[in-house]
Amino acid sequence: MAAAEMGFLKEYGYVALVLVAYCFLNFWMGAQVGKARKKYKVPYPTLYAIESENKDAKLFNCVQRGHQNSLEMMPMFFVLMVLGGFRHPCLCASLGGLYIITRYFYFTGYATGDPQKRLSIGKYGFLALLGLMGCTISFGVGLLRG
Repeated sequence: MAAAEMGFLKEYGYVALVLVAYCFLNFWMGAQVGKARKKYKVPYPTLYAIESENKDAKLFNCVQRGHQNSLEMMPMFFVLMVLGGFRHPCLCASLGGLYIITRYFYFTGYATGDPQKRLSIGKYGFLALLGLMGCTISFGVGLLRG
């Protein structure tokens, strides 16, 4: 079935592909947490290591927190991509790609054990989210105007 027959612009396919790319990034981050669990000896179901019990607690917690923060932001990212992409699929796909790149650097910076390093490139992810918000607002206003 053609995209136009379903009411989608053909370019909305880029939005779908970017969302799947984020899923792959999320799987990869989860695997890094699993490796950190083994390396720093933090068993399941412990979410965060306690410094008084584990000398490597901060290192593990930084890896865990980098992934957890990405999970916390994922619903907002997905909703903004899906809705904003209806009206601006190419722009949303580009902003989504930028967001994924910044999330990678956010995670890898955090995983060094120095939380400040998450912000070197990772802080620019918020610009991508603001752009996605603008696209979603444009979509909403366009619907209201008919």
